[in-house]
Amino acid sequence: MLTPRERFITALERQPLTGRVPHFELVFFLTMEAFGKVHPLHRSYHQWLQMEEKERQLHRRDIAQLYVDTAARFEHSAIFLHPNPGDLDETCRLIDLVREISGDRYFIMLHGDATYGVPDGSHMEEFSLQLVEEADKLKENAAKMVDGAIERAEQLRQRTSLDGFALCSDYCFNTGPFLSPGLFSEFVTPYLARLTKTYRDMGFYVIKHTDGNILPILDQLLETKPHALHSLDPQGGIDMAEMKRRCGSQVALCGNVNCGLMDTGTDEEVAASTRYALKHGMPGGGYIFCTSNCIYTGMRLSRYELMLDIWRKEGNYR
Repeated sequence: MLTPRERFITALERQPLTGRVPHFELVFFLTMEAFGKVHPLHRSYHQWLQMEEKERQLHRRDIAQLYVDTAARFEHSAIFLHPNPGDLDETCRLIDLVREISGDRYFIMLHGDATYGVPDGSHMEEFSLQLVEEADKLKENAAKMVDGAIERAEQLRQRTSLDGFALCSDYCFNTGPFLSPGLFSEFVTPYLARLTKTYRDMGFYVIKHTDGNILPILDQLLETKPHALHSLDPQGGIDMAEMKRRCGSQVALCGNVNCGLMDTGTDEEVAASTRYALKHGMPGGGYIFCTSNCIYTGMRLSRYELMLDIWRKEGNYR
């Protein structure tokens, strides 16, 4: 029998599976409601600096155990770690602790993007001007960011049993990409392609995440050859049936359960979105079941459990 990790890898490689469709979430923030514990990303770095080493050891183990408990309770096949602190040494310790607790049961990944995403509001005007006035400087910086990510990945390859990366730079709004396809091909695609190829050459799996309407840049994303695309955002007009038809033979697909409906829709709407993603994502394999973003703070845990109940009953290959 395949482990959850092996099932996740089988889906990433678009190979046929029997049994339940693999499932994970980029982040499960409802740890307080589910386990009575603050999520690792919400813990104070200032508090960490005040800890003696004995306290830090307990803190590391508590975080690692929380990730494993989340995966076990909600039947995740993969764990996306968010180290806090996030320096290289602490990241390596966290990966080792999760492996110590869970063995090879789960696929372990980290954030590994180093490409330009949509700038935040305070930098959007400045970045837009640089695209015109300082294009060469932006490209030089893009190359340096990729160099740094590759150097870090090599250290992780040598020191840990990490399985892969989720590349989480967001490129798109619901209406389309921030950069035009032409600008995207100039300032993002070459760097994303190099980063992805190098990760793959190192033996890592690569999942490219971006929200929003990716259709104008879909061909470019596929050209960079990730193992999978996430999140196939229905709020950005991404239809699972169309994605399966257009690129299901080239890349694994992750997501498409509408996060907005998970929060503000009815139970019936959540159920319909869940069933649509399963119905059109599952055929032929190469699908990983998840929401179109993450299980974020403020979402009702009962809504996530509703989604999972349908997955357990209907998300099974014959």
